[in-house]
Order: sequence, then structure tokens, then C-alpha cells
Amino acid sequence: MKAVAALLWSGTALLATLLPAAAAEAAARFPKEGIWRGEFTVDGDPIPFNFEVRGRDAADASFELINGSRRDRFVVERVSDDTLSVPMNTYDAALVFTVRDDGTLAGEYRDLVPSRNGARNIPFTAEHGKAWRFVEPGREQPAGVDLSGKWALQQSDQARLRDDNPDERRNRRNQVGLFQQQGNRLTGVIMTAVGDSRELEGVVQGNRFWLSHFSGPSPRLIKGTIDEDGNLQGVSGSGIYNVVRFEGRKDPAAELPDPYQLTFLKDGQKRIDFSFPDLQGRTVSLRDDKYKGKVVIVEVIGTWCPNCTDQTYFLAPWFRQNRHRGVEAVAVAFEQEDSFEYFQKVLGKFKQYFDIQYDIVFGGIADKKVATEKLQGVNYLAAFPTTFIIDRKGEVREIYTGYTGTVTGEYYEQYVARFNALLDELLAEPDPYASADAGTAPPATLAAAP
Repeated sequence: MKAVAALLWSGTALLATLLPAAAAEAAARFPKEGIWRGEFTVDGDPIPFNFEVRGRDAADASFELINGSRRDRFVVERVSDDTLSVPMNTYDAALVFTVRDDGTLAGEYRDLVPSRNGARNIPFTAEHGKAWRFVEPGREQPAGVDLSGKWALQQSDQARLRDDNPDERRNRRNQVGLFQQQGNRLTGVIMTAVGDSRELEGVVQGNRFWLSHFSGPSPRLIKGTIDEDGNLQGVSGSGIYNVVRFEGRKDPAAELPDPYQLTFLKDGQKRIDFSFPDLQGRTVSLRDDKYKGKVVIVEVIGTWCPNCTDQTYFLAPWFRQNRHRGVEAVAVAFEQEDSFEYFQKVLGKFKQYFDIQYDIVFGGIADKKVATEKLQGVNYLAAFPTTFIIDRKGEVREIYTGYTGTVTGEYYEQYVARFNALLDELLAEPDPYASADAGTAPPATLAAAP
């Protein structure tokens, strides 16, 4: 009897141990591995997106947003037994959601900027195992148009083009679309004078098309029609932002304004200057000895800016590979909060994420007028990002407005080729201060250089 009692006690104790664990496991649900289809709802309009979950718990899982050939990877964090969060890497936002009883997800895209907390949240749901985006397989309509090629686009709704600079209003109004269509499937990118939309993915149904994008910043939806004469009428909305209308025609010769001519210095100026705090609170200026006689890249950015992020994907590894050649770089950040503590938080994460090995400084609130005033010597800053290339004498040799990412193909390749050619040229020039530092007078042509 004692043996039986002992056995029963042992079984009861084991069951008591297992039941809470089983209950905890059931409560701590996690999305199934594989492909998912999500759908944001903005003013009653669905914006679909796709992602893939790898891993079975928050400790080792990855969450990848898919847009055509582009994949952006994020980590998953557990907020509570029934709530998970996917921080949007360097953007101050997160997907926060629960796994429902039927395995679907329900949550919201949550804006985490302190001054806007709760003001721009976008609800979404998601279903596992659905790789399609706009139209479920078997329900497609034959494509009645082929959008493949280059399109000259123009915004027809001027509500958003509020800027005191008429040139900027004109530049932002004109756009170029690069589209590839295979059957019903449509991918591409829309370029403006100040950047690109990142890769868009969607579908063509008859003479109508839909495109969407979501890779961390606010989701974007573009839709429109093509008439019998080949004219395009469309609407574009970026989730939390206002909707704008555009029109266009296919045009192989369509081009944007020259990005090297959009931002410029004041008359008679050859230099820019600033004094801003870095992440440790130390004041950084281009007059510091660190930059004397160096070629310097000044990148005006914001962590909220997708094109700034894409430009940093290029610049951060480029700098690590080339810093030994006598080049320096500074990222000047204008952020969504005019707070040094906020700057330290978001740029600290930004620096770590990209392994940035150049200086990062805080310029102030994200406003082009503010940036223009604080970057001494600049006549007008047209966009974030903007790149200033400064030679060994401290003079600005080139200014590039915006950024065209890899999805733009030849536009990106041309940018990289010109960037490298100019840096090679400037780095090959003599340091005007080298002989003076060695105790010998510099060449006469350089003697006046400060």
C-alpha cells in the first residue's frame, strides 16, 4: 500500500508540475512559421503586406517584411503571454499584436514618438499561409494593359505641396515610375526629385492596378487606372498621411530634375559649418582638428526617413572600408522630437544597427527650414537626406539631394559610380596642411587656405 501511495503521490506531483507549464505554453502563443498575409485598414481602405516568420518563440525568431525582391528583417519581442511586438528597427514604431484562438493575428502599427503617442496607430490583421497580396489565386482577371516601362507622373493634388520654395513645389510634383509587369503581377518604384518609394508590389486587373509597400515606415498604397489612350490616373496614400492624386503617361525619356543642382550654398559661399552635440554631448564642428586636411562627407538625415536609412545602408559599410584613405564623415540628424535625450535614444540604436563608425550629431527638429538655418552657408536644404562632399581645403565640392536606392537600377548604379569617382579624385589631392604641420610653408596656391 505504501508503494502504491508513493506512486500515486509521485504521479500527482508530476501532473501538478506539468499543468501550469502546459497552461503557460497555451497562453504564450506564437505565430506559425511560414508566409503570412497582413492587411492594414486606413479610412476603410485595406493595405495588404506580406511577411515571413522563422522560429517558434520570441527568443530566436525573425520577422521579415517582403516587398518584391526586398526583404527587411526584424526581431520579435514578447510583451506578455498574449502580446508580441516587432520593433521597426531604426524607426520609432512597432507592430504590436496578439495571436487569436484561430491562429490569426490582430494588432496595430504603433507610432512610438512621444509627442504623437497613440495618434497615428493603424490596425491590422494577418492570416498564415497566404502568399498572395491583392488578389487570391483563381480570382485574377486578365490584365488588359501592360505597365512595364518608364512613366512620367505628375501630382495633380497640390494639398500636400506646402512649401515656400516654388522650385521645390515643382520638383516634388514631377515623378518617374519604373514598372515591371509579368502577367498580372506588378512591381516597381516611383522616384521623385528627393528620393524613391522603395520597392512596390501589386497586381493588374483589367485596366486597373494596385501597389503597396510596407518595410518599417508607414504602409503605402497606390492604385489607379489606364484609359484607352494610355493615360494613367492614380491615387497614392502613405497610411498615416494624406492621399494625393497623380496622372501620367508612359515616356521612355522621362527624367527628374538634376539632384546635384537642387540644394546649393549662399552666393559667395564655398563652405558649410555647424556646431552640434554628438551622442556623448561633445560639441562637433567641421573646424575641429579631426577634419583638418581630410575629405569629409556630411550626411543630413533623420531616423524617420526611409531614404535616409537606405543611404546609410550604403554609406556605413563604405566608410568602414575607406576610412583609412583619409576620409571622415558626419551624420547630422534632424529628428521628430527636439530633445537631446530622444536623439540619444533613437540615434544610439541607429548607430548600433548600422555599425556606424563616423560621428553622429543632433541638429534639431526635423524641419527643412530649421536645417537650412542651422547649416551655416546653405541657401536652402531641399530634402532629407542631403549629402555634402567637402574637399581637403574644407570647401564643398558637390551636393546631392535625396537618395536613389538599389531598386532604381541604373539610377543607383550611376550614383555609386559618381560618388566613388569624386571621392577618388578628392582623396588623391594633396593635403594643404601636411607640409605646414611638418614645419614647412605650404605651397603658395594653398597658403590662404584656413
